[in-house]
This record gives sequence, structure tokens and C-alpha cells, in this order.
Amino acid sequence: MSHYKPDPNKNVNLTINGIPVTVPEGTRILEAAKKANVHIPILCDHPDLCRRSVCRLCVVECDGREKLIAACANDVWEGVNIVTNNTRLLNIRRTIIELLLANHPNDCLNCIRNKNCSLQTLAAEFNISNFTFSHTVDCPEKNEDKADVIVRDMAKCIKCGRCTEACQVNQGICAINSSARGVHYSIVTPYSQSLEESPCVFCGHCAKVCPVGAIHEKEQISDVIKHLRKPENNVFIQFNPSLTEEINETMGFPEGTITPGKIITALKLLGFKKVFDATISENASLNNEIQELLKRKKNGGALPLLSGCHPGFAKFVTSFFPDLKDRLYKGKSPQEFFDTDDGSMTVSLEQCLAKKYKAKNIVLTASEIVLMFKMRQINLKALSESVFDVFSNEEQASVPLEINIITCGSYSDAGKILEAVRRGECDADYIKISGCI
Repeated sequence: MSHYKPDPNKNVNLTINGIPVTVPEGTRILEAAKKANVHIPILCDHPDLCRRSVCRLCVVECDGREKLIAACANDVWEGVNIVTNNTRLLNIRRTIIELLLANHPNDCLNCIRNKNCSLQTLAAEFNISNFTFSHTVDCPEKNEDKADVIVRDMAKCIKCGRCTEACQVNQGICAINSSARGVHYSIVTPYSQSLEESPCVFCGHCAKVCPVGAIHEKEQISDVIKHLRKPENNVFIQFNPSLTEEINETMGFPEGTITPGKIITALKLLGFKKVFDATISENASLNNEIQELLKRKKNGGALPLLSGCHPGFAKFVTSFFPDLKDRLYKGKSPQEFFDTDDGSMTVSLEQCLAKKYKAKNIVLTASEIVLMFKMRQINLKALSESVFDVFSNEEQASVPLEINIITCGSYSDAGKILEAVRRGECDADYIKISGCI
């Protein structure tokens, strides 16, 4: 087995469709093509995942050889002449797309990923309107998990394997896996459990990388609209200004196009009675965590204190590290600090769908609120600026300097840290993980 490591300081010269290109050694053909402004269609490849070479849409010809290679999984080499588009490659790609469409529901208008679906985009790109192959779809039931966070619609699954790798490799959870081979190959949960019964922590990484509508968030737009239309409309919403750039990205705007002030104005136009800054309730929750931590340190309680940005973290600890569950923070979450007891409806606008898990009231993601803006035809660019409404318990949170805190952004990293806690090799007082997208 070769253990050769590319030298990024060494350049490689090649041609792509007759265009001279120079790139660092170790550059994938796909990346080299992008530098030459040459488009190669992809479906299974994703920047957050390893080299996959599953869908074979990106195959190219090299040096006139009969054998095709996947552009997403192979590096360039000195002097290679690559062809990315000819009649042979066009026919191969069309055949792959048509085979996928032959085993895919023809319900784009009713799909949550309509106009945001990689397969739909490819079908349009290759002008596929008539099916060469018989349209026969094996339709397993749509599974709206009882946790009300993630919907699995396996009839739409194109078996690219992105979701399993995101779950198993990136997050180390293994709540979903592949089963069987050939035409019987499918994506399943362990023992066909519901996600709530499985080790799933509802981080949302599987939904983020799914190129179609096979795995997606549980949409709550209709619930919000129903409350906004009530005569006694008393619906409040909170969001963190840091979410602004994700909304820009979701809407396809350059960074900085939409400001928090314009989002506040847009939310008022949707009908929300008041719009609050979520950092206030987040600070209140953090203050509670710090107080619990200081109390444990003083009284000899179980340390380190374990905290996450949503209840999925508690499920992670209970499932994989049950011996450490006495260290979990059990106080109020930011959403609970935002809840009211006067009958008002509170909505939290969040970065990740994981916040929907066990939420007492409604949680919307950036994609959901953007869809609501589009439904109401609100032109955010043309809006004036507004300011947040005043929230009663405005507190600034700070972590005392003497507290040793560890933060991590994935469950894979969290697992390694908690293993160290088990072995008595971690001297942290406080471990906080986001683990969501």
C-alpha cells in the first residue's frame, strides 16, 4: 500500500478541456476543474465529507483512456489531459440521472426541497423531461418521527450515503446505517427503531448533507401562521443576531446584505407582536449554568458540569456515557427562559433544527423563516432598520477566570473528551458542546 503524501508546495501542470491549469499537488480533479471554470456535475460529493465516488456522475476521461475515473475522488497528476464533457460522458450522466428519477417520487411541487434539490437541478440541467426507464417507485412510509424534529421520507432516498457518513464518521453517533446490497440497499435505523428510540441526538447533520428530500427538518411554518392569524395575536419571537449571515446565505445574498435590523422589520411584517434578542435568554441560561457549577465546586458535587446547546446533548450522554449523567446540567434552557406564563406564544429562530427537540414551544430554522418571507413576498433589501424590543431580564453572562472550560463543536470530539473524563484524565470544570449544524 502506498503511503505517499502530496507536497502542497509542489505545483502540477495539466489541461482540462484544452485549458492549461496549474494547481498544487494533491488537488482533486474536481477542484482543478473549478479553478478552470469548468463545471463537473456532482451528487454524492460534499465538502464536509470524505471522498465518496458513489454516484459516478463526475466521471471524466484522462489521456484518452477507455477507463473513466471519478473527479471527486482522484488527484491530478503532471501533464494529464482531462476531458470532462463529450457525447460519451453526457450519455453516461443522463443515464445515471434517469435511473435515479425512475426510482424517485414525481412530486417535486409537494416536496420540501422543491427548487432546492440537487436531483431536480440536475434533471433540469440535462433537460430530462421524458423517462427512458419505467417509473416504478418502492414507497416506504414517510416517517415523521415522534420526536417531531426530523422527517425521513425514504421513497426519495437516492442512496448516496452522505447521511450515514455524517452521522457515523463526523459525529460518531451511528443512529443511521446502510442495510443489504444491490437493489435492496437502503438507509435504516438500528433494528428499524424510531429516531427517538435510536442513539440519534437530532444534531441535524444528516438533513444538512442530504441532497434531496429524503431527510429533512419537521416543518412548523403552518403552526406559526395559525397563531399569527388569531385575532388575539400575541406571538413573540427571539433570534440571535449571529443568525443573520445564515439567513443571507439561505436567501442567496452576499455576506452583509441583510442586517439584523432588516430582519426585525421583516418579522414584524409577518405579524410577530414583539421581536427580542435571543442573546438575553442565552445569557440568563449561561448564568444559571455558572451558578450551578459554582455550587457544585463549593459542595463537592459531580464535576465537570456537562452542558449542551439543546436537549440532544443529554440524550447523547445518557445513551453513550450513562455513568456520567449525574454531571449533566439540569436547569432551564434559553428557550425556557423565553417562555411566558401569560398564554402568549413564543417562537425561537435558531441556527439548527436540533433546538426543536423537546422544545415546549415553536422553533423555526433559517430555512423556514426565509420561506415565510418568500411566501409573504417581503423584499428584505428594501426594508428599513428596526431595533429589538426590550426584554425584562437583560443580564450579561461571564465565566469566572478560575473556571477551566472546554468547548467543542461535534459529538465525535465530545466523545473523546468524555472518555478522558471517565479515565480521570480531564481536569475541566465545565464542558460545553454545540454538536449541531
